[in-house]
Amino acid sequence: MAALVQAAGTDPVGTALSMSAPAEYRDLIEEAGNACPEVSPNLLAALLTQESGFNPKARSPVGAQGIAQFMPSTWESHGIDGNGDGKRDVWDPEDAIPSSAKYLCTIAEDVKDVPGNKQHNMLAAYNAGSGAVRKYGGVPPYKETQNYVKAISALAETPAGAEQTSSTGQAATAINAAEGMIGTPYSWGGGNANGPSKGICCSPNGRSGSAITGFDCSGLTLYAYAKAGISLPRTAAAQYAASEHVEPGQQRPGDLVFYGSSAATIHHVGIYVGNGWIIDAPRPGTQVRYSPMDTMSDLYAVARPKSTESKEI
Repeated sequence: MAALVQAAGTDPVGTALSMSAPAEYRDLIEEAGNACPEVSPNLLAALLTQESGFNPKARSPVGAQGIAQFMPSTWESHGIDGNGDGKRDVWDPEDAIPSSAKYLCTIAEDVKDVPGNKQHNMLAAYNAGSGAVRKYGGVPPYKETQNYVKAISALAETPAGAEQTSSTGQAATAINAAEGMIGTPYSWGGGNANGPSKGICCSPNGRSGSAITGFDCSGLTLYAYAKAGISLPRTAAAQYAASEHVEPGQQRPGDLVFYGSSAATIHHVGIYVGNGWIIDAPRPGTQVRYSPMDTMSDLYAVARPKSTESKEI
């Protein structure tokens, strides 16, 4: 582990937030991120990036809520009134961020006797439960949990000043825009930077979008990122070429997930929202929806849109 993460596991005094985070949450993360030796501001910021992309309104397909993606039962047991206003609100970052840090510390104590890296075990328990970490004597052999631990640890080690692609704020804006279109009909060739539109004729199976106002897969991602000030090309393959490759297991909310047998044959794209789910416009006859990341068998790559100034499409 890099020095920042080592320090967080031994002596957190003086550790500071160096990775990118929205300005309105930096003080909260700095304060909550020193709640116990196993937690650092960078680690907490990395977890919030991975869980929600710093979106306080995030709601997962399985019911997790808010910026820290608490399940209702977990919030009931571990949510705190972080800002002292007399109520515990999972949708309020002033409650959810310190609650997340406190919960991490509770988990760290719960698995402190498990062999291995204490932070890795803590993160694995946050994702899969303390029981699974104790059962397997460390990070359990679940691909999702192993990728989760790897992604957060790597993100927490990002050096200050590292080159940025899309910001966490832009990713959250793109996800919000896509979520606002859930239920919109699929239309082959449909969708642009302004929203749903009539499509064209015809899909490989002969389905026409010319009479349907909606989105195809890349029309949806183009629209969502236009709302975040990032201009994407029109087709899925071109969007992949214009984005920055993300190593397996290091995807975070807002990243684009591509399907095909090669870069030249990419035929589908969706927006990663966390915990193995994407938002996509799947195919003719469907609607914009949440889909599991393995919705198609030919998952090719994950890439992160590059930050640009908004342009006319």
